[in-house]
Amino acid sequence: MSRIVIEHLARVEGHGGATVELVDGEVEDVRFDVFEGARLLEGLVRGRTYDEVAPITSRICAICSSAHTLVSLMATERAFGVVPSVRTARLRDLLLRGENIESHALHLFLLALPDYVGAPSALAIAETRREAVELALRLKRLGNRIQETVGGRAVHPVTAVVGGFASVPTEEALLELRGALEAAQSDAATALELIAQLPPVDVGRSPTAYAALRLPDTYGYMGGHEFAIAADGRAVTVPIEAYRSVTRERTVPHSHAKHSRWNGTPFMVGALARLAVNDAHLPPIGVRAMEQVGLARPFEDPLDNNRAQAVELVVDVEHARALVDEELAAGGDVEERPPVHPREGAGTAAVEAPRGLLIHSYEYGKDGRLRRADVVTPTALNAVSIEHRLRRAAEQHHDLDAPTLRHHLEMVVRAYDPCISCAVHVLDRRRAT
Repeated sequence: MSRIVIEHLARVEGHGGATVELVDGEVEDVRFDVFEGARLLEGLVRGRTYDEVAPITSRICAICSSAHTLVSLMATERAFGVVPSVRTARLRDLLLRGENIESHALHLFLLALPDYVGAPSALAIAETRREAVELALRLKRLGNRIQETVGGRAVHPVTAVVGGFASVPTEEALLELRGALEAAQSDAATALELIAQLPPVDVGRSPTAYAALRLPDTYGYMGGHEFAIAADGRAVTVPIEAYRSVTRERTVPHSHAKHSRWNGTPFMVGALARLAVNDAHLPPIGVRAMEQVGLARPFEDPLDNNRAQAVELVVDVEHARALVDEELAAGGDVEERPPVHPREGAGTAAVEAPRGLLIHSYEYGKDGRLRRADVVTPTALNAVSIEHRLRRAAEQHHDLDAPTLRHHLEMVVRAYDPCISCAVHVLDRRRAT
């Protein structure tokens, strides 16, 4: 027996590893080892008042804090029957676009790019391709600036509240942001060009299922009331409230992250999944971007998630500028929020975080205090798919020397852009179905 053990996966958020065992060239076992300690935030929010929940759950992740904040607010709003305004929806959309820009720039150039150019880190790349690192930092700074302008700060937004925003950006701040977005369009185009030039690496290719929030008329990250699972050229839609029929979370001995399968099948979430489900809503710039980076159906290569993120970068910079223009045209600096009347009830909401489908589900008591919380994160949803793709990579390349095979396995995991800290949560076995 030979064994490839990656004790610590570098250039991912959180602490995890991978193990592949082979016997006579046959793969015996594959594990995506998530050994980071469980985050107990679902327990911490029980008994809290409705206005305390989102600020706590946003601490699940410093990279995806805007997504966790907004989906938390949306779940509470659905429990209480609160309907936010069109302006709130626009500002929330802008906040998510900023987070996506910041996260994708970080992953593509500082975490994934070293794999393609034979460098151990972004610092090593900076010695020979300094312009690529500077480009990444400018785009990351832009994403942070959007979140700061809309959310009050770049990490863990403070202005977003149940029903709307406690304060909204001033006209001056929006004009400055618009200028930054205008200037960033050339950076996004350059980023797309750099990703398009990456050498092909065929590793872990296989047909797979994809799951993403289905949106009615636009390419984005919030607003739908169902998600779709696309496989074999077909798509099945499921109401957000019925998410457990898809996730079917289970604990496994080697991981603190729960595992999910749809009808016994692994599925992938993230940028590539969003294209699989919603590419018909891509604006023209997104269609051209897909062609430029060579993305075409069927999506079978897990590393294509990197190219999909580059497509979203271009789309998000353009769309964020359009959102700022809409906000400037609407005028006014006061946000009229609907009244919030706490009541007994349940609410489930989903958004697309940078790494994929993110679900929060809550139950409130009559006193407006939370009785139950369930958080399902993208990396937990991807865990089984990661193991499936690791198995395929080992089957396809088992004859490679150990260091090269190990490198390929690491590339597969990093292509999913995992956020391991987000993934480790507790499972209420009484509610598992």
